[in-house]
Amino acid sequence: MLSFPGPNLLPIYRDDHQWVYNILEGKKEVERVLYRDEDEAEGFVLVADLKWDTTTPENLYCLAIVNRRDLMSVRDLRRDHVSMLQRIRDEGLKVIKTKFGVPASLVRIFLHYQPAYYHLHVHFSHLRYHAGSPVIGKSLNLNDVIQNIEFVDEYYEQATLQYYIKDGHGLCSELDKHGYIIR
Repeated sequence: MLSFPGPNLLPIYRDDHQWVYNILEGKKEVERVLYRDEDEAEGFVLVADLKWDTTTPENLYCLAIVNRRDLMSVRDLRRDHVSMLQRIRDEGLKVIKTKFGVPASLVRIFLHYQPAYYHLHVHFSHLRYHAGSPVIGKSLNLNDVIQNIEFVDEYYEQATLQYYIKDGHGLCSELDKHGYIIR
């Protein structure tokens, strides 16, 4: 497990985001897009994750990928992003209920830290779905994130967040290279 107070102490690992941009621009995964909000500041694309067959509601797994390219992770979120996060939550839940009949009471909404890729995205999963579901030391409940940044604008920039990463994760080798990992 690793723990860091803010992004300045951490070399940021960034991978190629072209596949994300292709989804946002409607060039790839078009058949998996469930909802598209074109607003540049607060819009997002809700896409069925490849882990989900889109037919079994209990295995529901979707991602809301924000249109903004300047938001990499929860560390970038501030009070002025609250309305965007609420929009993602509310519209995402509405689409999931309408298209798949899954009520809000059966949907988890969370962010990962550290994320698998550095372009802000929010996870939606069915409570009964376990693969890829929230893990202690990796997942942050969206409603908690909203509340925290409403209370303290720079909460996630300043907070010490503990998290787990696997040896194979690209960030792990970066952290190891800079002496942050003790083996």
